Amino acid sequence: MTEYGKNAPLSYNEYLKVPELIRLQQTLSEPTSHDEQLFIIIHQTYELWFKQILHEIDASCVWMDEGRMFRANHSLRSVVGIEKVLVTQIHILETMAQIGFLEFRDKLNPASGFQSMQFRELEFASGAKDENILRFFEYDEFAHKRLQERFDAPSLADKFWNLLERNHFDISTEAKRVEAVVEILTHPEKYPDLFNMQDLLIEHDENIALWRYHHVLMVERMLGMKRGTGGSEGSGYLRTTLSKKFIPELWEARTHLKIQN
Repeated sequence: MTEYGKNAPLSYNEYLKVPELIRLQQTLSEPTSHDEQLFIIIHQTYELWFKQILHEIDASCVWMDEGRMFRANHSLRSVVGIEKVLVTQIHILETMAQIGFLEFRDKLNPASGFQSMQFRELEFASGAKDENILRFFEYDEFAHKRLQERFDAPSLADKFWNLLERNHFDISTEAKRVEAVVEILTHPEKYPDLFNMQDLLIEHDENIALWRYHHVLMVERMLGMKRGTGGSEGSGYLRTTLSKKFIPELWEARTHLKIQN
């Protein structure tokens, strides 16, 4: 066994690029505001989690195509687990002093969380595609290319419906898709893998809705009704996103579920 610290072929710091990682928090305030580093670390952490969520969604889509529902559900379970962390992570931002946040907030203009390419990828990959958001990124070549690819590719929602079709469900209209989900909800023992999948998909949808809601409350707690750094209406804009759904038919099916006689 190699003696610890001597001639090691690989170290923890090297493998995880720790020296590079801890140099990435570059503050803009002068003198540096105490809370700016926390603000940067939280958002960089979000971007890393978004990367992993996209990795798991992409894997789920491949496994759905291959009919490997256990593997698809396993990745979806990772997605919802990460998202629970995302929701609780928002509250760490609330530990900043409001006046401390204002010490560096103006330095962020015109950057905005609206510009998070990976969060928009997450939306597109899940089924919520918006051409207006795609056009917003036209002047960022790197981001626009990635988002265009996501926009053009089948989403997680598309893959789910294709899987149901291969399992002999009629998914030709929205009403038929709702009926298919009702059938799965009514007979979970008959469709155990599909039942678990739709449950994980609606939890994915719910977790992102919770993240949006907690984000709105955090913004209002920190900033009231101030405009966003990117020129948006701040919390006013964020509240307009709360009703977004990735797979609305999953939610609608609950309305039509009845006890079978």
